[in-house]
Amino acid sequence: MQAEEILQSGVSALDPNFVLTPRMKEQLRIYEENLVEWNKVMNLTTITDEEDIYVKHFLDSLSILKVESEKDLSGKRLIDVGTGAGFPGLVLAICFPKCRVTLMDSLNKRINFLNDTVTKLGLTNVTCIHARAEELAKDKKQREQYDFAVSRAVANLSTLSEYCLPFVKTGGCFIAFKSEKVEEELPAGRTAIKMLGGEFKSKCDFVLPGTDYERSLLLIEKKKPTPGKYPRKAGTPSKEPLGVESN
Repeated sequence: MQAEEILQSGVSALDPNFVLTPRMKEQLRIYEENLVEWNKVMNLTTITDEEDIYVKHFLDSLSILKVESEKDLSGKRLIDVGTGAGFPGLVLAICFPKCRVTLMDSLNKRINFLNDTVTKLGLTNVTCIHARAEELAKDKKQREQYDFAVSRAVANLSTLSEYCLPFVKTGGCFIAFKSEKVEEELPAGRTAIKMLGGEFKSKCDFVLPGTDYERSLLLIEKKKPTPGKYPRKAGTPSKEPLGVESN
């Protein structure tokens, strides 16, 4: 399949040592087919061409391989906050089968799709949760329980950090997937990250292999517990981003 070959070529460019196994390829194929099928009756993605799904969703999700120190997710717990149709979390669950992945989204219809897909893929390392980040992060069974939080959601860095850092244990990392230029978000973002117990570690800028799509991965390390008042009530992190309101 051409799409599979393009994906493997892109993955090899990200990390020459990472090889997609036949099982991974088969699961990604089932994922792509189920996504297209469900998308006929509900809005999951505007990207429906097979090759585009493999590149703009699957390969983009695997761009975490660009972060040298975070390549091995085996034995780790990861939460994808605002996962949508499962990007990047479900792709990472497929390609890192020893990583325990939680997919969280505020829309139940997306969770229904994800549960159906997980069942069809035969995955046992995935949990899907219908919730808002502001509420779930107050749950003691979820708060500061994860080695990694990831998000490809569309929000500024300050808002994303308030959603994600409360889930990360001290010593863990939050990795933000960004497609737009993020330089203007960094000053306020750094302030918010510090308030939330984190520290901005690095920014990896690159072009997605085989495309002209400019991407950035922001790596934030959790240095100490997030104060109990964060995240604030639903809607507030996006309306009043932390670093912005304090300037």
